Amino acid sequence: MITTTYKLKYPEGDEREIRYGLNFNQIVDLNGNPLQLPISSPRMIVYKVYRVSTTEERKDITKYYYLELVTGQELMELSR
Repeated sequence: MITTTYKLKYPEGDEREIRYGLNFNQIVDLNGNPLQLPISSPRMIVYKVYRVSTTEERKDITKYYYLELVTGQELMELSR
């Protein structure tokens, strides 16, 4: 049986496991939950998936989703 693990990689270097996969350029909240656009408030901590990589070892597949912090200007545009 092959198991797939999904992990977020934050800009600070922290790592967190999530239960589902994400897409490139997807907007997520602090916990890695996908956000619907337009976002409800420009006063949120929001990340964007800028890179996706996969590692395979025997029967384990790990997908890493690298996040970058969305700047205040971009956040204002996303809330409109």
